[in-house]
Amino acid sequence: MLVAALLLTMFGTWHWVDSRLNKEDGWLTSSSNTTGESWLILGSDERDGTAGGSADDTPGFRTDTILVLTKPSHGPSSLISIPRDSLTQVDGLYMKINAVAQIKGYKSLVGEVEQITGQHIDHIAKIKFGGLKNVVDAIGGVNLCYDHTVNDPDSGLNWTSGCHMADGGTALAFSRMRYSDANGDFGRAQRQRQVIAAIVKKAASSEVIANPARLTKVADAGLTALTVDDRTSPFTLVQMALAFKGATGSGGVTGSVYWSNPDYRVSGVGSSVLLDDSRNLELFSQLASGKHKAGTVGTLAESQTASGSAA
Repeated sequence: MLVAALLLTMFGTWHWVDSRLNKEDGWLTSSSNTTGESWLILGSDERDGTAGGSADDTPGFRTDTILVLTKPSHGPSSLISIPRDSLTQVDGLYMKINAVAQIKGYKSLVGEVEQITGQHIDHIAKIKFGGLKNVVDAIGGVNLCYDHTVNDPDSGLNWTSGCHMADGGTALAFSRMRYSDANGDFGRAQRQRQVIAAIVKKAASSEVIANPARLTKVADAGLTALTVDDRTSPFTLVQMALAFKGATGSGGVTGSVYWSNPDYRVSGVGSSVLLDDSRNLELFSQLASGKHKAGTVGTLAESQTASGSAA
């Protein structure tokens, strides 16, 4: 995304980018506009033949990564995760939020996110399994850190505690692993945000920007990996890239939404995450108005701070 923006600025390739955008209509709702700009970033486990098997092997899909990127008119940008197991109710039916798009469609998923945040979603970007792998490989790998040694057969992650340069396959496994993480899906969301920050940092480095051939390769990989709403344009990608850069930098706001019960049981749904609606509405109101200070937010961040203080 960032590289697409850089290409637009440096080489004037508006039509080149626009011709490669994969657009889908019917994703956005007709809710009233709210303060700032908000993007819904989705990571789908839909098998596309490039990683994780094919649609024949594993039919259907889940939006296992749900991120809300917010750029206020003034103040810090933010990148906030919504847990895949968050409990939601659509047309009277309880389900986990990662199943909404498959069962009810993307517009319903957008509507649920707007209910959680209280903010209008202006644009959507979805990336599938193979897309992340190809982007990381195109930029020559990213530096990732995790203070645990892991051999996780479900995600395929083999990791020695510390920081390492990861190729696309490792970055994908790093983003997917949750069963070997003490914090489960909440820990995975932290690592997903770390991968995004690492990609943005590497894509903005002189190593990539000063190499036109690599820059074009990265831009092509990124655009091929993305599916966006029908209102997205090359200019929208520029705005999103700048918001990503701001949110993942030292002056941005990252973290997750707030929840009141991480193991809430509902018949037919199983263990789910019960969100704290009032705190989340207040959080996104502050983020959209630019009034929230930089740093990490959410229930997991609070619990980790409390554990550190106790230690």
